[in-house]
Amino acid sequence: MELISQIPLFGGVISTFVSFLAVIGIVVFVHEYGHYIVGRWCGIYAETFSMGMGPVIWSRKDRHGTVWQVSAVPIGGYVKFLGDRNAASAPEDAEAIAQMSEIDQARSFPRAAVYKRALTVLAGPMANMLLSIVVFAGLILWQGTATEVPTVGQVMTLPDGNDSLREGDEILAVQGQNVSSFSEIYEIALNMEEPGNMGMLIRRDGQELLVSVPYLLPAAIYGVEPLSAADNAGLRTGDIILEANGEPLVAFHNLRKIVEASGDTPIPIKVWRNEQVVDLTVTPQLREFPDGNGGFEKRVMIGISGAFLIEPATETPGFLTALSLGARQVVRVLDSSLNALKHIILGNLSPSNLQGPLGIAQMSQSTAMQGLTTFLSFVAVVSIGIGMLNLFPVPMLDGGHLVFFLIEAVRGKPLGGKTIQISVSIGLAMVLLLMVFVTYNDIGRLIARLVG
Repeated sequence: MELISQIPLFGGVISTFVSFLAVIGIVVFVHEYGHYIVGRWCGIYAETFSMGMGPVIWSRKDRHGTVWQVSAVPIGGYVKFLGDRNAASAPEDAEAIAQMSEIDQARSFPRAAVYKRALTVLAGPMANMLLSIVVFAGLILWQGTATEVPTVGQVMTLPDGNDSLREGDEILAVQGQNVSSFSEIYEIALNMEEPGNMGMLIRRDGQELLVSVPYLLPAAIYGVEPLSAADNAGLRTGDIILEANGEPLVAFHNLRKIVEASGDTPIPIKVWRNEQVVDLTVTPQLREFPDGNGGFEKRVMIGISGAFLIEPATETPGFLTALSLGARQVVRVLDSSLNALKHIILGNLSPSNLQGPLGIAQMSQSTAMQGLTTFLSFVAVVSIGIGMLNLFPVPMLDGGHLVFFLIEAVRGKPLGGKTIQISVSIGLAMVLLLMVFVTYNDIGRLIARLVG
């Protein structure tokens, strides 16, 4: 179900803003709450918990004395602990701390044991990772995992009908080959020389039947990448592409060949959607895409993934199994992100792939339009990105503070206030330069999208 499109009067700028607020609000709150709650457990007093930056538009003080506030600029947030000079956690000078009462000194951030400060700082990025694990695990529990025996769940409805398979059918063989998993069924379909109807041996109500089913990898859309050519053209998850460039399509890989041959020439397509034929035009883009070997290659793409004719029957895994699968998904996203960053640094991948606030806002709106599952997955991915970014050893970021604490633990005393202040200023300049660059990227993509 589409989230935003079901709400009256929500479209364009408003839906983008609302979606962005939802994503950033969730991710930032979890990050800052991680700092706050672990700091409180460590006996460190939090003076302010702010969602957003700039002028305060709402605030209240809780029973612990912490001021919870919402600020006017909805980008970021912070927790200001006692003894912090500012929202970036730059410490007050020694003289200012010495003037505090003994009770306040004991519960201030600068006077806390180094391990307590490290835990408090580390808790923000770790809270982001935990959020992503929980979201992915929740989606797994909601959607289920494929049954061990390849069993039919839902079957895609095709324009010319498809009633040869029913929910609950067990698949025993495809094209004369015995199968024991959906991955084997997928490989058989993929390796067919000429896509067409497929013979399938099934077990239904205790009886074995031989049926003919349509090609299992039709030109149907499983997912649309936000801000891609397909997204710009109005393609949606569940669409079945009947024709591309005047050629009838039987298989998804036929579409891929047409796209690759087109260059950046617009392709007219006919789509079957809600039992109606819709005419669209998609203009492929030259994109950098993982080559499967840890590198990247340039491909002409439109940004969609293909669907399988059969949705596997599912079963609900155990809670711990879902958490384990969610954690593995987080590791995969981290690995992919770090690999992309490595190739950007090495010059093998264009820095234009980096997204800034405007890009995240557009992607928030696009994923919200695609449905709750896609939107929640995007929240999890953004949360991983925020957590990972904050762990980089850049002064001002959480990773930079952790470096300061490590140096303090080795030296037996903290770095001088002037050294920290200069380092934080350099870190702030680096972050601001990065923000300017990614915003420039975002504006360029937005202009290209509007012009296209």
